[in-house]
Amino acid sequence: ADLIIQGMDGAITARTVTYDFARQMEGAKEVGCGAFATAVIGHM
Repeated sequence: ADLIIQGMDGAITARTVTYDFARQMEGAKEVGCGAFATAVIGHM
């Protein structure tokens, strides 16, 4: 569970997020679910 939280935090901090987050964040890079999952895994 800690790795998932770490991965989510890293992806969101990098502003690589899905539409629902991107519409609430300035300067976010909007990606699809698969790319977001890849970003989360990359930050684990």
